[in-house]
Amino acid sequence: MRVSVPAPSTPRSRGISKAGVIAAESTQGGHPTPAGYPMPSSQAVTAVMRGNRRSDTGLEVRVRSELHRRGFRFRKQLLIAACGIRVRADVAFPRQRLAIFLDGCFWHRCPEHGNSPRSNSAYWSAKLDRNVERDLKVLAALSSEGWRVLRIWEHVPADLAADQVQAALTECMAVADAC
Repeated sequence: MRVSVPAPSTPRSRGISKAGVIAAESTQGGHPTPAGYPMPSSQAVTAVMRGNRRSDTGLEVRVRSELHRRGFRFRKQLLIAACGIRVRADVAFPRQRLAIFLDGCFWHRCPEHGNSPRSNSAYWSAKLDRNVERDLKVLAALSSEGWRVLRIWEHVPADLAADQVQAALTECMAVADAC
């Protein structure tokens, strides 16, 4: 027999921030919306956003499968620390110091396919700008530590993405042989 015990009430669980301010939380589909975030425009939008994966996206799986088929062995979601920044590369070749990021057109503002939502546009504009800014910081930090960074957009077919990775690996190996 299972007995349900209620979780202890803490200031954080009651919506009180570290500063002691009660956060104005609203709910959408039974889930709290933290203060500072806009209300989702519908429950369908909430469901779609909650369904977005952080790793093992369709693009990542297709590109990794193609690389593996070509005989490459790599690390996935490798945590790399550089210049005080910790980041997980979608695919990494640590020995060659090659970090590959497979970026979504929406989330990283692809110049070809990126768009800005019409709902909650102020929130999304700031959010997507921060993503691009973070991408540039990661590029600078990894480059300063000797990593080569390759960013591939989600609209690039897996075989062409694998071609780009293969070319970058060939270049990394040529540079290593020259030293």
